[in-house]
Amino acid sequence: MKPDHDQIYRGWEYAKKGDYHRHLDPDWSYTPTYLRKMRFVLKTVQQLPAHARILDAGCGEGVLVEKLRAQGRRIEGIDLNYESPCVRRGSVLEMPYPDRSFEVVLLLDVFEHLPYADQPRALAEIRRILRKEGWLLASVPNLAHLNSRFRFALLGKLDRTDVETNHVGERPIGENKVLLEKAGFEILQIKGVTLTLPILYRQIICRRPAWFRWLHDMLEPLAVPSLSMINVFLCRKR
Repeated sequence: MKPDHDQIYRGWEYAKKGDYHRHLDPDWSYTPTYLRKMRFVLKTVQQLPAHARILDAGCGEGVLVEKLRAQGRRIEGIDLNYESPCVRRGSVLEMPYPDRSFEVVLLLDVFEHLPYADQPRALAEIRRILRKEGWLLASVPNLAHLNSRFRFALLGKLDRTDVETNHVGERPIGENKVLLEKAGFEILQIKGVTLTLPILYRQIICRRPAWFRWLHDMLEPLAVPSLSMINVFLCRKR
């Protein structure tokens, strides 16, 4: 069933921009990164058991929910700022699900929007609703990506993936690893997405992302997690 987009709640960026992930702007600077991230997430989910019950926590418009449902997957979506027939409105800090409800939780580009103090609480909620040895697949910006390190060494300024008021909880990869492990997750794999080569990334690729997407993708084999702009963590509940 297709959602009725005219009669349901829209908050935050969705109130201003509409379904901007569903109608992806090829000239949005984040588009090449988003597409590579989604490619990896879909590939990873398809390798998980077909019967697994999945929650996309902080799913936005529910693009991934609809795509995976069309493939026969048992998936639900929840988001604080969006509501539709396939997206339930609710917070990742207090999710309306019983303990051990899901085999898989997706947390994609959500963690950085939470204040530092709320991040352990969100991970505790995810762990609560995951079944024994369930999987968490989380994509999180890495504040210590290559261009951020370069700018800090040269100018004393970090290169954030968004303004501080949107990414209030952005951290470097090492801190995100510690948080996940302290919350009771075993990190099985970390995938780096988008190598931010100084000058080349911000001054060329981000200015014409549709034109230079080939260059972005050509650099992807070099996107080691510690230097990449986005890290995708595949974790298992301990």
